[in-house]
Amino acid sequence: MAINIINPATKSVYKSIEETDSAGLNTAVENAKSAFEIWRKTSAAERTQAMHRVADEIEACGAELAEIIVSEQGKPMAIAQMEVGGAAGWTRYNAELSLEPVVIEDSAERYVEEQRLPVGVVASITPWNWPLMIAVWHIMPALRAGCSVVIKPASTTPINTIKLAEIINKHTVPNLVQVVIGGGRAVGEPLVKHPDVKKLVFTGSTPVGKHLAQIAVADLKKVTLELGGNDAGIVLENADISKVAEKIYMTSFINMGQTCACLKRLYVHRSKYEALSDALTKIAAAQVVGNGMDEGVTFGPVQNEKQFNSVNAMIEEAKAAGAEVIQPSLPAGLNGYFIAPTLIKDPKHDMSVVCEEQFGPVLPIIPYDNLEEVMSHAIHKEFALGGSVWGEECPERDWVVEQLDSGTVWINNHAEVLPHIPFGGNKDSGMGVEFGQEGLLEYTVRKVVNRAK
Repeated sequence: MAINIINPATKSVYKSIEETDSAGLNTAVENAKSAFEIWRKTSAAERTQAMHRVADEIEACGAELAEIIVSEQGKPMAIAQMEVGGAAGWTRYNAELSLEPVVIEDSAERYVEEQRLPVGVVASITPWNWPLMIAVWHIMPALRAGCSVVIKPASTTPINTIKLAEIINKHTVPNLVQVVIGGGRAVGEPLVKHPDVKKLVFTGSTPVGKHLAQIAVADLKKVTLELGGNDAGIVLENADISKVAEKIYMTSFINMGQTCACLKRLYVHRSKYEALSDALTKIAAAQVVGNGMDEGVTFGPVQNEKQFNSVNAMIEEAKAAGAEVIQPSLPAGLNGYFIAPTLIKDPKHDMSVVCEEQFGPVLPIIPYDNLEEVMSHAIHKEFALGGSVWGEECPERDWVVEQLDSGTVWINNHAEVLPHIPFGGNKDSGMGVEFGQEGLLEYTVRKVVNRAK
């Protein structure tokens, strides 16, 4: 069955691609398993050199990859170019990581060391928001550890992943990374169930992540999940609005708000509420909304019709309930899934735009008077991916950092992820960790060697 890949800026068909059937899925896993037996025997130096060659070609193909990203995902060209650059940089970082044995004891009685072995064939399932970058986040530590990968990209954004796999297989060993195409039930679940798959790494929604984890645990596969978030940012009374407004906007609306770790709920001390709301309104109004291929565009469409409808429903619900919706007018002639950067003032805490993850270009701005009271709202019952506090150094800022229970807490920043800093969620926002040495170890199994003297 053919799957049409829709350009979200035009609603036209960008590419068509065949869905992977059950025979194709089995072949992909078999190929990856055979490639693993070759790749696992390569030295650390060989893997490092091969991965640097991959990074070189990602950079050499940068223009092509960026055009693919804009065409199937919708983000402006400048952000797509940033995604390609990040993919190359993340590849180089992982290429240099080490898995040398760790000496636990070297005494008169014994010598004990911990070794790390590759887990085997990894099933990777990626979302549509950062299709190239998240594929790299899943694949590169797996390759550095000595694993092979079968990746199922989102059905709406598979083309860049196919190109990435071609690059990797050219510079490592044939079939090391296999791509399968299709929906969750038809392809994703059978991939996770496959007996030759030894690990699942998934980025996406919490309900789907929980479901896949239940499947994976049935035969004790390793699991890493980076799931939903509804990140809160708290602006203190002493915050300098001229310093923080631009960064708050960027960390809320990057990639049109379609980022797991975006700032998604903004709580502002009442003394700074109108000043910050006005500043954010001006920044939103200055955005150039349009097709990401067009020069000067800074704000693209929502990636797909389902998400477009979901975000618009939240906005309409808030408007009907009496919240003030600030939304610049869209330019004439647009035909895609466009929503202008939208601010919602004075929403109620029980509105879906506040208590649910919007995953789109909308930010609720909520005033508060009492810091302790607002913390009871800021700490989400289910999600704990990220959180932030904005303001000058003071005891209140330290207290907020101590109270927030998310996997990452930023101070005067949000949504920043770096290859050397572990990242993962608490509560229903995830399991395990990505990035850094700790993220690399997620693709290994432990082997302790205990030698008596």
